[in-house]
Amino acid sequence: MIQSREDREAFESTHLAPYAARSSTSVGRQHEESRHSRRIEFQRDRDRIVNSKCFRRLEYKTQVFVNGTADHYRTRLTHTIEMSSVGRTLARALLANEDLTASIALAHDIGHSPFGHAGERRLNDLMADHGGFDHNQQSLRWVESLEESYPEFDGLNLTWEVRAGLRKHESKTPGLRLDERPIGPFQYIEAQIADIADDITYQAHDTQDGIEAGLLSVESLRETALWNMAEERIRRAYPNCEEARLVPSVTRMLFTLQIEDVLKIAQQRLSAFTPGSPADVMNAPGRVVDFSDSLNNVLNPYRAMLFEKMYGHPTVAKANNEAVDMMTRLFQHYVDHPQTMGGKAKRRLERDGLMRTACDYVAGCTDRYALEQCAMFNIT
Repeated sequence: MIQSREDREAFESTHLAPYAARSSTSVGRQHEESRHSRRIEFQRDRDRIVNSKCFRRLEYKTQVFVNGTADHYRTRLTHTIEMSSVGRTLARALLANEDLTASIALAHDIGHSPFGHAGERRLNDLMADHGGFDHNQQSLRWVESLEESYPEFDGLNLTWEVRAGLRKHESKTPGLRLDERPIGPFQYIEAQIADIADDITYQAHDTQDGIEAGLLSVESLRETALWNMAEERIRRAYPNCEEARLVPSVTRMLFTLQIEDVLKIAQQRLSAFTPGSPADVMNAPGRVVDFSDSLNNVLNPYRAMLFEKMYGHPTVAKANNEAVDMMTRLFQHYVDHPQTMGGKAKRRLERDGLMRTACDYVAGCTDRYALEQCAMFNIT
């Protein structure tokens, strides 16, 4: 039997919770399109994101360590895939829409600049007098206007629900609307899931990369309550676990601890708030998907440890700063010589202006391409 779009929509209708978003009742797209015969709307969104150039470039963008430093460190792409996996786990358990959750997760970082958050901060400084730079806003620019893959429209023409889900910071602004519809004060449950999946993922996997890089040690991690909670569970289940398998096992348990906590809190709040629609989730007394206060009490010092010992480590900072300094000179080169940018960027000059176009072009660079461009233009 071959499943039709209508069959899948019927499955959503009968199997998802009342508060979950449904493709069949999607608000729709900015540019009207005929519905697909096989694929539901949020599935199409997911496919469009995965097949976009801006998504593919994540393969060569920094997560923590500058891309190319070592083969097994996470990149922005592997982080995004891992985050999407966590999001789908949570969505399935909560009877929320997996396709919508995955779409928001897969698109959340496509606006990231090269060289991670250090690159983002520098671009924001360079654009201080021209609207600034934020990777969340840049992700929206790619899906709404910069990607050029379709003859009928700019961007990917994603559904309202995905575009609203990518506006996690804006949703906190009272009364803010997208296409005349409110996007807050809280977001759809799928957007809340994607948001917390990001935190769960980096707190676990960045730890593993930090150990592999020699910036974190098991001994130092044992000074934190979160690591000890995870290791104790592993030791109980596998008392003879050899050291070589301990780190990946505890890393997986970091996921389990956080996911269990989020699901417990979500169950409590869903029972208390009794939302009967996505709009009820948006207007609930508080977030549905969140960490408990007790887990936050151990997560906060753990995050602080990661920032102190890894993200802010002199080795990481030195490599990132050197790369970002070159990126800065590359940005200035494009401002001074806009004719050296790509053809699509040059066509946007009149519409977007020189500074924003140069910013878009540099933000779209991978780590590798930015360094190649510096070498081509003798930027050192």
